[in-house]
Amino acid sequence: MQIPKPSEADKDRFRSLIPNAPGVEVKPMFGNLGAFVNGNMFAGLFGSAIGVRLVTESSHATLAAFDGTAPFGPAERPMGGYLALPDAWTSTPERAIQWVELALTEVGALPPKAAKTKPAKAPRSTTPRSTAPPSKATTSKARTAKKSS
Repeated sequence: MQIPKPSEADKDRFRSLIPNAPGVEVKPMFGNLGAFVNGNMFAGLFGSAIGVRLVTESSHATLAAFDGTAPFGPAERPMGGYLALPDAWTSTPERAIQWVELALTEVGALPPKAAKTKPAKAPRSTTPRSTAPPSKATTSKARTAKKSS
């Protein structure tokens, strides 16, 4: 699967559509951009395509009815719940802004996504390692265990 790279103009256009609202942040994702609220993505940039996540069926159906609206994401595996805004709306950003704001409202009403926590690393042993060769008892136990396997 080939992931298209957006131009700087695409990135600027995407950022210009994202509201400056509490809890909203734009993050890089696989060379593209995603807009998040409370940890949930509500809009994304995939190459030059801008997609929005609509939670309600009525909003999704209304946007899907516009000419030029398409599935959002890789053709082999589009992102469920997301639709790409029509390319024709590039010249009329007001239309795109309305849908981005609706996506923010709908996704913002979802429960916040829990932050991923990295598993704690086991502390390093401060006990020095022995440099002595293994005892005969240790090596004979290992041979016996190997034979019984």
